[in-house]
Amino acid sequence: MAIFTQEDLLLYLYKETSPAQNEAIEAALKNDWELQEKLATLKESITLLDQPLESPRMEVVLNVLNYAREAVETGA
Repeated sequence: MAIFTQEDLLLYLYKETSPAQNEAIEAALKNDWELQEKLATLKESITLLDQPLESPRMEVVLNVLNYAREAVETGA
């Protein structure tokens, strides 16, 4: 049985592996609970990375919009 690294699993998740690699990883996933856990952890990490950390305060957004409007009006 082949040993797959986290990099292999990331490539698999982002669909950057060949059909042969996909088959090998999927076959390994059927029998290897540790590999299944690694894949689940990577999926969760990707989901968390896709979420915004914080929303800016409304005051900050308004300041940026006002600055942009003034820059357009003055031609800066």
